[in-house]
Amino acid sequence: MSEVQIRPAVRADLPRLTEIYNYYVVNTPVTFDMESYTVERREAWFAQFGAAGRYRLLVAESDAGVIGYAGSMRFRPKAAYETTVETTIYCASDAAGKGVGSRLYAALFETLRAEDIHRLVAGYTLPNPATAAIHARFGFKEVGVFSEVGRKFGKYWDVCWVERAA
Repeated sequence: MSEVQIRPAVRADLPRLTEIYNYYVVNTPVTFDMESYTVERREAWFAQFGAAGRYRLLVAESDAGVIGYAGSMRFRPKAAYETTVETTIYCASDAAGKGVGSRLYAALFETLRAEDIHRLVAGYTLPNPATAAIHARFGFKEVGVFSEVGRKFGKYWDVCWVERAA
């Protein structure tokens, strides 16, 4: 794989980000979305991120274009949750397992270091050894499993929740 650069996402990235995400919508249970997104439908998701503050979106880019993204989002809308953010990370299927996710998370957490964030949380569908490993690598600890909370592909799936200090 060519050299990978990590940078803030821009609106022009949205078609590729949507394509990366849609792969997981259609082919895996890692997201409980059931229908692929159009770029237009994904606009509201993209609009939550900023160039500053708690809610950021970074992309990994190689000579092949954008190959992954990681972001931090509002955990819950109530004011008492302001200093907790939920993280997300997705890599293009052909970039998975090549260290792109680790580079993205490292850059995201460095970007957020100066923000008023107390806790980072993430939830992921089980089984998912790669996602479990990356979260463990970055110091997330399991805090619980919601059993059979999502139904996709005719099967019920568990979701593991993890957290770490910011």
